Amino acid sequence: MRPWRILSAAGLVAAAVTVGLTSAHADSPTTTPSSTPIKHVVVIFNENVSFDHYFGTYPNAANPAGEPSFTPKAGTPSVNGLDTPLLVSNPNSANPARLDRSQAVTCDQGHGYGAEQSAFDGGLMDKFVEFTAGGGCTDKSIVMDYYDGNTVTGLWNLAQGFSMSDNSYSTGFGPSTPGALNLVSGQTHGSTPASGGGVENGTVIGDPDPALDDCGNGGVTMSGKNVGDLLNAHHVTWGWFQGGFRPTSVDSTTGKATCAASHVNIGGAAVRDYSAHHEPFMYYASTSNPHHLPPSSPDQIGQTDQANHQYDLVDFDTALRSHNLPAVSFLKASQYEDGHGGYSNPLDEQRFVAHAINAIESSADWSSTAIVLAYDDSDGWYDHQMSPIVSPSAAPSDALGGPGKCGSVKDPTAYPDRCGYGPRQPLLVISPWAKRNYVDSSITDQTSITKFIEDNWQLGRIGDQSLDVKAGSLGNMFNFDPNGDRARSVYLDPTTGSVLHSAPESSGGVSETPGAGGGSHHDTRNTRATTITAAPASIPVVAGTSKTRAPKLALSCGAHGAGSRVVVSCAARGSAATSGRTALRFRIVRGGSVLATARTLLHHGRAHATLHARKSLKSGRYTLRVAIARAGGASSVSRTIRLG
Repeated sequence: MRPWRILSAAGLVAAAVTVGLTSAHADSPTTTPSSTPIKHVVVIFNENVSFDHYFGTYPNAANPAGEPSFTPKAGTPSVNGLDTPLLVSNPNSANPARLDRSQAVTCDQGHGYGAEQSAFDGGLMDKFVEFTAGGGCTDKSIVMDYYDGNTVTGLWNLAQGFSMSDNSYSTGFGPSTPGALNLVSGQTHGSTPASGGGVENGTVIGDPDPALDDCGNGGVTMSGKNVGDLLNAHHVTWGWFQGGFRPTSVDSTTGKATCAASHVNIGGAAVRDYSAHHEPFMYYASTSNPHHLPPSSPDQIGQTDQANHQYDLVDFDTALRSHNLPAVSFLKASQYEDGHGGYSNPLDEQRFVAHAINAIESSADWSSTAIVLAYDDSDGWYDHQMSPIVSPSAAPSDALGGPGKCGSVKDPTAYPDRCGYGPRQPLLVISPWAKRNYVDSSITDQTSITKFIEDNWQLGRIGDQSLDVKAGSLGNMFNFDPNGDRARSVYLDPTTGSVLHSAPESSGGVSETPGAGGGSHHDTRNTRATTITAAPASIPVVAGTSKTRAPKLALSCGAHGAGSRVVVSCAARGSAATSGRTALRFRIVRGGSVLATARTLLHHGRAHATLHARKSLKSGRYTLRVAIARAGGASSVSRTIRLG
């Protein structure tokens, strides 16, 4: 490895900049202000969990040796969970059994629209083994089983620090797509075509892909409005951020995108990052981004441009680090980290949740942010609590009260195939404004999240029988008393889920993956640079790659900043600049202490990272360390710089 070559006698850092830039979505005369102290809502929308599956024995964990332990705080409220009769004499054909960390990877359960209704058996809740046990599960009784705070440790610790509901439901029965559509529109009716795979009577009840998505397999479009349309009408910034959304290739003739990025889960299985039927806004012409175009610039994230509010997770990292967080953000993990049985699991999910929450809590916007962690469907996992039926239906696929029956339909104009509420699921509110160690038992559903967004920015309702009009409020999970105590940050160890005593050295970002992390873009304000040439040595192979030797990489980096914020921008050249994954980690060091750090990925030969120091960096000399990692090799270089 060759040493750095100084190209400018002035050094790496050019000049100080003002900290606390004005964000692009700051209130203006045309922007509807929020009606609460919450200026940013971040919805983490994970996959396929029932309440009892994750929280059935909360707050009591078995705490066996060799697993992260969990001890509840004094005064922790109980939940409507798995009491002793349900554990030892359950009305189903098998009793629930505890799953430990070694059993994190499980088969996928059955979670069809009609199958879930049949498992409910008219409210007896006793036919889960018969109707929702996964077809690929050799032991059908696993559908009854649950995890406790020794596996879903992070979520249990978040419940200790903030607010959780034990009475929140899927808006309707069925798999991922109905849950995702209900989250953003409260509506699963209005599909074109009106019948076919996953569609009945013009209502989506299965998992057809969006037709307006290059990375899907054809499918359907939806009519009507969604919450994105309401946000646009009121000039409120927003975005849906999903793992794998950024294309791996684009056809130069047609512009059609391919999304083939993948990762390996803890079970060793390679999983495609992007799932088209998990992206609800792509079903609507008004909010779709068919070719997966990137934002036209970092400053446009959250605005209406060619990306049309649909982004990759790295764009959320970019917005968060540049203090340009949209007012409303929806986060969807890459599939291997989304919690879905069969291809994901609670431990990979925990890593994503921890990285996301640690990053948001470490940001300048945390004091005005509410994170809502919710799920799209139950996967068919057992839950003992019957849901209230607020949306009856009488269609061929309904089965709650017998063939073709779900409650009593009194309105002949009601759209069919929207039987709900469906299964009970976890829902947590994580915010300085959340009630602490609190369990809310008021009835809510997925559209309660929609309603909170609507009410917070005075958007009105979606209309056309959207179930947002019937949704319960999340308000009971908050304490908006200006003189009330604020909830403290809860930083999580991504591996164990245990609470960290302080913010992690690097919060990484929501797009962080094992061995690499963070988003990237190029900062054109860089004017002074230092060049390095790195020939990586041996490192473990990054998931999803097979290269054993990395080519040389010439990296030219510049930086500006002072105080608590230093921005580093890099441009790469050489064959390695645009081939494969290259991860960069920047550290500012003095006297052996790491004072600021950030990670990012090299993207199209460019990288950008903002290093936030815990304490203001005074004028003087520091060491900037850059670690470069590629599949098959890694290297690091250091150089003295002057700040201020």
